[in-house]
Amino acid sequence: MDKPAIYKFLEQRHIWHEITEHPAVYNMADLTKIDIPYRAVEVKNLFLHDDKKRNYYLISVKGDKRVNLKQFRKDNGTRPLSFASEQSLLDILSLQPGSVTPLGLLNDTARKVHYFIDQTLLDQPGLIGVHPNENTATVWLKSQDLIDLIREHGNEVTVAKL
Repeated sequence: MDKPAIYKFLEQRHIWHEITEHPAVYNMADLTKIDIPYRAVEVKNLFLHDDKKRNYYLISVKGDKRVNLKQFRKDNGTRPLSFASEQSLLDILSLQPGSVTPLGLLNDTARKVHYFIDQTLLDQPGLIGVHPNENTATVWLKSQDLIDLIREHGNEVTVAKL
């Protein structure tokens, strides 16, 4: 799904959302330069694989939070982790660098990516801001709706303290 398909999908499913169109952003520093309505729930997303490139993970945390990959590995029983390549991002999620988003999991036809979302993103107000598979907009959704969509698609989802 591309950006227009994501918008159509959310409308057809009657899922509450708001859209903020903006210039392309490639990292959290770029995002600080634009005006967005729910800055407290902006997220960063990490696309990772294990050392055998058999298991893939997408992790969403608040934008100002750091993820300790060694601790994540220990807590979740994974093999050593590293960032997935641009080619893996394209092949598995049909995304370009700078556009990593949990909505990309809707393109994961093999359902091979395990999604981890930080439990703090379910705290009040319970919203999450993610790209609609393109880094020129942010879609604001209820965190639980996003989790439900991904689970319904068939990817494994874990809500965790990250």
